[in-house]
Amino acid sequence: MEILKVLFNYFIFPGFLFTAVVGMFLTWIERKVSARVQMRVGPPWYQSYADFLKLLIKETIIPEGTSRFLFYLGPLLGLISMSILAVMLFTMNFSPQTSFAGDLIVMVYLLALPPIGVIIGGSASRNPFASIGASREMTQYFAYELPFLIVIAGIVLKSGGTIKFGEIIELQKSNGPFLYSISGIIFGMVMLLVMQAKLGFVPFDIPEAEQEIMAGPYIEYSGVALGVYKISKGMMLFLLPVFIISLVWGGITDWWAILKFLLIIVLIILIKNTNPRLRIDQTLKFFWIFLGILSIIGLVLAVNRL
Repeated sequence: MEILKVLFNYFIFPGFLFTAVVGMFLTWIERKVSARVQMRVGPPWYQSYADFLKLLIKETIIPEGTSRFLFYLGPLLGLISMSILAVMLFTMNFSPQTSFAGDLIVMVYLLALPPIGVIIGGSASRNPFASIGASREMTQYFAYELPFLIVIAGIVLKSGGTIKFGEIIELQKSNGPFLYSISGIIFGMVMLLVMQAKLGFVPFDIPEAEQEIMAGPYIEYSGVALGVYKISKGMMLFLLPVFIISLVWGGITDWWAILKFLLIIVLIILIKNTNPRLRIDQTLKFFWIFLGILSIIGLVLAVNRL
């Protein structure tokens, strides 16, 4: 029975199936709102699901001379990591006692796997545009990961040194969300912008940049493999706001969490539709200098309990 429960959690709820369905619905919302901003009608509600099903019945073409293992490993890394992250996020929000030492570090590693999968897939494609996209993805990953890790360190300090995800949530329930402090506001802002880059949304869609490098690391992907990449990004669109709410806004166990979640989604869409794409050098400066300094200020304020 225990094995069946684990399989249900991973494959059905709150793992792969639930997260994928909600993620694809959020993808439709993002596309619909973006279309309205651009004075277009936008797709119907079922378009994301139809696109995925269409990809499932199409052939996956593998470029000649490509490593099949690496070509398929790229999209699978994102899918597997997001499914595990979904189980951890929801389980530890509603059952904090299941948290284990270092689970926060595990989540940070899980969030690192989707971009690594894009780098592996793009590098394995043997296409010059894919190689450029993979190179940009790697550069951007190292750019936004610095302020992200500083913020994680600041949250650990505000939590009294614990690296248990459940204990961080319980502490906020007892003493109030971290977001209601100066350092918490800074951490929330930094995490929101880092999340925009992790999702590959404008202004940080440099690795994909369809007008420049024709979809970058995804250019040689088709069929099921491309569908897995798309569904992984939809799952990230669902899970990253949940991750932010859990770390700085008190968790997702009350009804207010729905409004918090919707507010973050609205901010993501607004940022995407009101900014131009940055160059990769501008992205490095933005994350290392501006957000890097801002996150260090937040860390100093967290040390001083502000």
